[in-house]
Amino acid sequence: MPFDDASFARLFADIQQAHTVLRPHLAVTPLTYSPALSALSGCELYLKCEHLQHTGSFKFRGASNKVRLLNAQQRRDGVITASSGNHGQGVALAGRQAGVPVTVYVSSSASTLKIDAMRSLGANVITLDTDSLNVELEASRQAKAQGKLFISPYNDLQVIAGQGTIGMELFEQQPELDAVFVATGGGGMISGIGTALKQQRPGIDMVGCWPANAPTLQRSLAAGEIIEMQEDDTLSDGTAGGVEPGSITFPMCQRLVAATVLVSEDEIRAAMKLVARHERWIIEGAAGVALASALKSAPAYQGKRVAVVLCGRNILLDKFLGAIQ
Repeated sequence: MPFDDASFARLFADIQQAHTVLRPHLAVTPLTYSPALSALSGCELYLKCEHLQHTGSFKFRGASNKVRLLNAQQRRDGVITASSGNHGQGVALAGRQAGVPVTVYVSSSASTLKIDAMRSLGANVITLDTDSLNVELEASRQAKAQGKLFISPYNDLQVIAGQGTIGMELFEQQPELDAVFVATGGGGMISGIGTALKQQRPGIDMVGCWPANAPTLQRSLAAGEIIEMQEDDTLSDGTAGGVEPGSITFPMCQRLVAATVLVSEDEIRAAMKLVARHERWIIEGAAGVALASALKSAPAYQGKRVAVVLCGRNILLDKFLGAIQ
């Protein structure tokens, strides 16, 4: 299904509304100029610090927007979602704040840190011994069977509008950006940010970033249709997993994403280490993917203003230390 100009205009209006209404409830995360990474890359490089967002991830934005728009019956019944961790934490916190019961389906391979965090926020967490895409499909089936609303991590325009508030902040903080690098799993974040920025700065490049071990949406964009493929293990667990058939993010990414980049696990580790060394921050693998992609693409952006979205910090300490050693 195509996503036309009128659809983008409506989504941008929804993003503007979310930006206004949610602002008191969200952390307006810094856009920090990095002298060290700028010198290393030859770009004017900025870090959008979504790892400093509530719950340690950008996902709280989309979850908050979705929960605020629930009707009275949906609030009483509660919601079901699926997550590798960050989205689940975002929905759990948004649900707790609004008094909405939340059930999260997760893969048994998900980070124990993220699972524990979801439970501590009051969510009912159900683990399944399968991959992320099948967890999403089963959660959606259970929601229908129980008469509850399913909140997709990415295939939902209200969630996407919430993520788009990042783009509104980016434009306020640095309106002359030339490119933004975004770690991309199901495509919700880059669709929201891209819609917000392209409406205000049409010439900006939205660059989709994937671990080479888990590039399902990137391969789907190259193929011109959503495909299934076997993925390998990656430090970027937040972007791992397939794409729901018929996802609205696919045609959106077809229009919004100017370029795609794949990075190796070694490149992800090196990027995480650079942030730790120069900025003194712990970031998770997905954030490392975005920075690694920006550094890999730097020759095309010499002297240009580039932003990298550091999308989250939720990683086990031992895993982080092992990655940067």
